[in-house]
Amino acid sequence: MKASDLKEGDYNPYYKTYIDKLGDSDLLATLKKQSENFPKFMESIPKDKLHYAYAEGKYTVLEVFQHIIDTERVFQYRALRFSRNDKTPLQGFEQDDFVIESGANSKSIQTMISEYKAVRASTLSLYATLSADVLTRIGTASDSPMSVGAIGLITCGHQRHHRDIIRERYL
Repeated sequence: MKASDLKEGDYNPYYKTYIDKLGDSDLLATLKKQSENFPKFMESIPKDKLHYAYAEGKYTVLEVFQHIIDTERVFQYRALRFSRNDKTPLQGFEQDDFVIESGANSKSIQTMISEYKAVRASTLSLYATLSADVLTRIGTASDSPMSVGAIGLITCGHQRHHRDIIRERYL
C-alpha cells in the first residue's frame, strides 16, 4: 500500500502532514527501512542531548523517542482491531500524560532502542500478514475514521516528523 492508494475518508485530515512526509513510498518497505535506520539515528544522538528540551514545556529527546514508541503501540492496536473487523469505536489517548508517566528520562538510550526495535518488529509482523482488502478496512478512533493502511502510513510519517524535529530543533 502507498499513500496514493488511500481514499478520502481513510483518515482524519489532521494526519495528512504525516502521510505527506512519505511521498508515495510503499508501506511495508518504509516500515522495514525505518526499523533499520531509526535505531542508528537514536544511537547517534550525543549523550548530552538526550535530556535536552529546546523550550520550556517541550519533550526531551528521550521523551520524544518514548512518544514515538507509545504512539506506534497505540496505532498498532488500532490496526489490529480494525483489521479483525472490530467496529467498536476506540477512544483517543492523551500523549502528554503518556510521556509524563513513561519514565523516559530515566531510561538509557540502549533500553529505548531495544524497546523501539521490539515494537517495530511487532508492527512489521502484523502488517506483513494483511491483505490489500484488509488494509482498506475502516474503523473509528478518536471520533474519526481510520483505515488499517492509513494507520500504518501515519505511523511511519509520525516517526519521520519527529525525527525531523529532533534534527532541526534539538541538535
